This record gives sequence, C-alpha cells and structure tokens, in this order.
Amino acid sequence: MPDPPSERPSPLTRLVASLHGAWRLGITILVAATFGGALAVIAPKLLSPPDHVITERPTPSLLTAIREVSRLETAEVHVEKVVDLTDRQSAFFGLVEAKDALLLVAVGRAVVGVDLGKMREQDVSFDPKTGAARIDLPEPEVLSATLDEDGTYVFSRSTDLLAKRNEHLEASARRQAQRAIEAAARTPDVMRRARTQAEKQLSALARALGAKQVEVRFSTR
Repeated sequence: MPDPPSERPSPLTRLVASLHGAWRLGITILVAATFGGALAVIAPKLLSPPDHVITERPTPSLLTAIREVSRLETAEVHVEKVVDLTDRQSAFFGLVEAKDALLLVAVGRAVVGVDLGKMREQDVSFDPKTGAARIDLPEPEVLSATLDEDGTYVFSRSTDLLAKRNEHLEASARRQAQRAIEAAARTPDVMRRARTQAEKQLSALARALGAKQVEVRFSTR
C-alpha cells in the first residue's frame, strides 16, 4: 500500500510558529539587555577600590622632639673671681701666730638652662584640631659650672716662717671659686633671661611641628 502523502504545515501554522519564535527571541534579548544594564551599573562599584576613612590619633611627637634636645642651654655666664684664703695657725701653745695665705685669680663659666629629661607626658598637650600646644617646663637651673684652667692662676702665695704650708689651700680656693660661679649664675636676672630664651626656642620648635598657638609655663619639680 503506498505511503500516505506527507502533510505540509499550512501557511497559518507557519505564521504562528514564526511569531512564537520571534516572541521567545524578544524575551531573550530583553532579559539579556536588562541583565547587561544591571551588570554595567553594578560592575564598576564591585571593581572600584573601597572607600577609606582615615582618622588621626594625636601622638606625643612634640614631647619626643623636646626630649631629643635633652638639655636646653639658654644662658651662659662668664665670671672672674679673686679668692683670698688664709690658713691661720698657732705655734708654741698659742703664743705665736703664723699664716699660710693664697690669692687665686679664677676665671670660669656657667651654663644655665632647662633639663628636658625631667619632663613627663602630661607636661605636653597638643590639640590637632585647633593647633594649640601647652608645654610645662621645669625651672631653669645651673647645668654646669667650670673653671677655665688656662685663665685661672695663683697670683700670690705666702707662708710664714713658723707656719706649715697647707697643700690643700689651693684646692679649697678653687672649690670656693666654683661655688661663686654657680652663685653668679643663679641670680634672678640670669634666671629670667634663661626662662625667656627657653620659651622662645620651644615655641619655635612647637610651631615647626605644626602648632599654631603655644603656651609655655614653668613649674618647680
């Protein structure tokens, strides 16, 4: 028996099939376009570097810089002093007096300043928002007092016939001269000048580190 002739789709069937395919293609293109648009918006945010919020915490950099100076020498005093020492002696049960005398011309210098090693963390404060700094310093003091060995000499030395030469007399005169140098450096005028100079130098240092207003105070430790 011969095979039945194959049925061909009618023109109406082909039109419906083509419309159906076009609809599916349109949906696919629409979905792809929507996904692509969303990806275009989201991708730059995903690939861009994260936002950063930087906060600064005040550090004791000002105190560190001050401590590195260690000792702030703010005044120097040159002193010339004549020391007249006499060692009075008695002989023969106090019946005879004799003496050993020395005249010393002393030249020396004293350095006055602030020992910054005595500072504590609470002695320095700095507000980075306002730029205000406060520095509490110890009072100036005599940092050193020395004799100029080249300029210091014994002007005269006399020992009576019945007196015993005192070998420690020159050393005593030198110690007295050094104490006189220290006393000359502790006068109110020298200490006032030392405070003024210390305030100027530390204010300049604080401003170089970013401070806009600097208050320097002195206190006894």
